Amino acid sequence: MSYDKAVFEKAEREISSRRISAETSAQIRLEEIEQKIPEISEINRELANTSIELSSLILERKGDFEKNFEELKLRNLQGQEMIKNLLKTNGYPEDYLEVKYFCPKCQDKGYINGQRCECFKKLLWKYATEQLNANSQMMLCSFETFNLDYYSKIPDGSGLSDYEKMKNVYNHCKNYAKNFSLKSPSIFMLGLTGLGKTHLSFAIAKEVIEKGYNVAYDSAVNYLRAIEKEHFGRSDNDKDTLQILLNTDLLILDDLGAEYESGFYVSTIYNIINTRLNKGLPTIINSNLTPAELQKRYDDRIVSRLLAMYDYLRFFGNDIRQIKKMNGEM
Repeated sequence: MSYDKAVFEKAEREISSRRISAETSAQIRLEEIEQKIPEISEINRELANTSIELSSLILERKGDFEKNFEELKLRNLQGQEMIKNLLKTNGYPEDYLEVKYFCPKCQDKGYINGQRCECFKKLLWKYATEQLNANSQMMLCSFETFNLDYYSKIPDGSGLSDYEKMKNVYNHCKNYAKNFSLKSPSIFMLGLTGLGKTHLSFAIAKEVIEKGYNVAYDSAVNYLRAIEKEHFGRSDNDKDTLQILLNTDLLILDDLGAEYESGFYVSTIYNIINTRLNKGLPTIINSNLTPAELQKRYDDRIVSRLLAMYDYLRFFGNDIRQIKKMNGEM
């Protein structure tokens, strides 16, 4: 996948900052220890001399190379062991002087043998997702601003009120966000317009992002338009929206069914849903369509996955936006 230049540069700066921070912290610890334990300072000087001798020996290869090499190597190991013992004796961890890289695999260089390290790939995904979200026309919400008082407390034929049903939905969403992991199930929210589907979807997004996960969130319409432009070469950027949606930790598609009917859109929606299910990645989709309308709009491959393989949350009540308008709250 190609990345926007700004995304790539931001990830590189983060990797560089991690490396500088780790090495600076190690240098500060070394200066502290050499003041408190002078013997370690002396050993480090000896180790430095040993390293110089090793380099010279390797370059010149004079005399009994194998014997001299093993002797210098042994002196080096003995010196390192002495430092560990001194640290331990003085109440410090044995690895106190080691550089604590964020990623020990690549030592915060971003590459291993010329290939991008996983830590660098994760940063690229993170900043590409953030860039995608920056263009979203949707705003994140919080659970604290979700008001259950807009739902009727009068029981219906089932013996439960809309208030009680929506309280269960609210608690389900809140627990989902609290316990979120990459193994969390996908959620399909279904109900008429103005019942809080977008609010709770984006409240989940807010909390999951705060946990450090990558979350892509926007309306299905906006995503599909972006993917269409990129697919048919009508976009002037290097973004690959589809790849981000297929691989981000959590994807939220708002208002599925509001897009105009198109064979390309249907196949793209199926690709997103099916690929993420196969990868085991959680997705949250909400729609104002009824199950019958879904059946008419999409083929069975999509509908069956949404209704059978997602946790199904049905929303109840009357349009909250209309209620607010009638109460003069808008």
